[in-house]
Amino acid sequence: MIELVRSVRLWFAPQHLREEGGTPDYRFSLANERTFLAWLRTALALIGGGFAVDQFLPDLRWGWRVGLALALLASGVLCALRAVNHWVRCERAMRRGEDLPVSRFPAVLSLAVAVVALAMVVVVLLGWAG
Repeated sequence: MIELVRSVRLWFAPQHLREEGGTPDYRFSLANERTFLAWLRTALALIGGGFAVDQFLPDLRWGWRVGLALALLASGVLCALRAVNHWVRCERAMRRGEDLPVSRFPAVLSLAVAVVALAMVVVVLLGWAG
C-alpha cells in the first residue's frame, strides 16, 4: 500500500524520480514516454467510442446503449490511469537498473474491448431496438 501511495505521488511530482538510481539513456526515457502517449491515445479512443455509442445509437435499447457506453468509458478511464502508473513504474525500474515491470493490464483491456465488441456484434446482427 505504501508503494502505491508513493507511486501516485510521483504522478504529480515526477522530478522526484531523479532521486532514484542513475539517469538512464535518454532514448529509453523517450521510448517510455512514447508508450505512455500511446496508452493515452488508446484511452481517448475508448472514451470517444463510449460517447459515440451513447450519442449515435439512439434506437438501441437504453440498457444496452448505456451498458456498452459505460463499459467503453470505464475502460478509457482505467487505461488513462494505468498509463501514468506504468510510465512511473518503468522510469523507476530503468533508473534502478531493474527489469521492467510486467502487467496483466493489456490482456484485461483486450478482453474488455473484445467483450464490448462481441456485444455490439450481437446487437447489430439481431437489430435490437428500444
